[in-house]
Amino acid sequence: MASHLFTRSRISLLKTLKPNPFTSTSPIRAISGTPFLSQDPQLATESTDHDPSNHQSTSTPLPPNPATGSPLYQENWRSPIPNTPSFNQSLVPLGFLNQAPAARIRALSDTLDMNSLLNMFADWTASQRWSDMKQLFEVWVRSLDKNGKPNKPDVNLYNHYLRANLMMGASAGDMLDLVAPMEEFSVAPNTASYNLVLKAMYQARETDAAMKLLERMLLLGKESLPDDESYDLVIGMHFGVGKNDEAMKVMDMALKSGYMLSTTVFTECVRSCVAKGRTDTLVSIIERCKAVDRNKSLCPSWILCNYIAEVAIQEDNSKLAFYAFEFMFKWITRGEMARPSVILSVDEGLVVAGLATAARTCSSSLVEGSWTILKQSLRGRKAANPASYIAKINAYASLGNLQKAFTSLHELETAYADSEKEVVEEMLSPFTSLYPLVVACSKKGFETLDEVYFQLESLSRGDTPYKSVAALNCIILGCANTWDLDRAYQTFEAISASFGLTPNIDSYNALLYAFGKVKKTFEATNVFEHLVSIGVKPDSRTYSLLVDAHLINRDPKSALTVVDDMIKAGFEPSRETLKKLRRRCVREMDYENDDQVEALAKKFQIRMGTENRRNMLFNIDYSRGRAISR
Repeated sequence: MASHLFTRSRISLLKTLKPNPFTSTSPIRAISGTPFLSQDPQLATESTDHDPSNHQSTSTPLPPNPATGSPLYQENWRSPIPNTPSFNQSLVPLGFLNQAPAARIRALSDTLDMNSLLNMFADWTASQRWSDMKQLFEVWVRSLDKNGKPNKPDVNLYNHYLRANLMMGASAGDMLDLVAPMEEFSVAPNTASYNLVLKAMYQARETDAAMKLLERMLLLGKESLPDDESYDLVIGMHFGVGKNDEAMKVMDMALKSGYMLSTTVFTECVRSCVAKGRTDTLVSIIERCKAVDRNKSLCPSWILCNYIAEVAIQEDNSKLAFYAFEFMFKWITRGEMARPSVILSVDEGLVVAGLATAARTCSSSLVEGSWTILKQSLRGRKAANPASYIAKINAYASLGNLQKAFTSLHELETAYADSEKEVVEEMLSPFTSLYPLVVACSKKGFETLDEVYFQLESLSRGDTPYKSVAALNCIILGCANTWDLDRAYQTFEAISASFGLTPNIDSYNALLYAFGKVKKTFEATNVFEHLVSIGVKPDSRTYSLLVDAHLINRDPKSALTVVDDMIKAGFEPSRETLKKLRRRCVREMDYENDDQVEALAKKFQIRMGTENRRNMLFNIDYSRGRAISR
């Protein structure tokens, strides 16, 4: 209708500006000095073009000015839109533009068919003309088409109407009332129709009604089955009101049906599970998402990944920690592929904590994942921190994978080969950092110890020989833990005889510990005197082990003498050493030496504390007669 009115108005305007020259004289002809070329049909006249005399006597005129009669070109061409009264004339009938909105809507409803109305609604959706869309649809369905029959919308057109009502603030009840009359038009609501209703329920947080509507969609035909958006709306609605259990149930339904979760819903699920400590549930959801190809790309934000890893490490959940590191690895890879690249790196302390969790939970996948993401973060620019290597060694040791544990030890020694000797010895001490490896070596007694020793011996004879004093020290201390003095002494001698290495202070300390544990205090003292004579400087642990050797032999006086030598050498006795001394003095009723121990504790400001509970256990009478009397 609009195009028809536009055409008629333009023809009328052209006739007004260009009258027929054969009619009576008009004021317009007096204004223009250019002859007007009539556009009205005329009868054919006899042509005189064949007469050559006419061509010679008259010249051919120029064509008429194309701007003649146009109101847009009365001014200079450099001002194509002049502000003149002539420009204010419109080619569209002024009556149509000046109509009231209701009249325009009525005019459009009489002229537009369903396809034209769909296209118009698409344009109005972009410009958000929701009120006009609603009014036009309501008038259109009450109008007749060109065949004189009532207009009948399809489901797509009706969904435009539902969207317009939703955007105008219709409630969930109103949306349901609008969906009900669709049957009168022989139109069945589809998934998009119910999703619009779910959006209204989402805004009002009507979870119960949303669940009922979701169940109804599942019961209806194929055209109304819930899709990804339907599940996202219902799940997000439940998370929004704190009904996490119901949200998990709906999410489980969606995952079982193979639907794809949105990143927002997945993030809300992760936050909810982490906040409530439901790490096992979160692991189950992640595994189900990974089982569906459409959900494999889901990944929480970088900050949330770090938070998940921290919570998983605190809960000792190795699977969740592994998935957190896997998500972080994806972010690092995406950042490197982006242009410009975004450099992301994981905190190395978090990786060390992850390796410690892997050691406690015996998770080989977490060890590999943690080390992989650490190497990806370092990008080969520097070596990992010694704590990272040690955590990796301990993790493999707890898993019983001694081959990879000693391989990691070799990597650590190679990476820090140029460091100071004292730093390396403290870093590779079998009494502290490498003690889990010592325990792993002595787990099955001499069987494991001999296996490790022979492997080290074969590696020392390879094409690229591997010789490590730290590895042999672990074997010596492992033999001491199993009270196998002979193997400990033979391994100590093999350091220089078979491997061609020089024993360090940890080697002597391990041998001294082996002698002291079997109450061979004299031999332990000889070891101490030997290392001092060859110029090896004893450390505080050497004196402490020698004190323990005397205490095991119930000789607190000799132990106090060693403590005095320790103080003269510039070392301070530890609280644990003084407590052992005091305990032995009390049990041996050596009160004189006990007073000296108390004096040493006061001198070094060490709070010894009491041992009432230990003394109570020590003084219990375990005789049979006392037990029967009770």
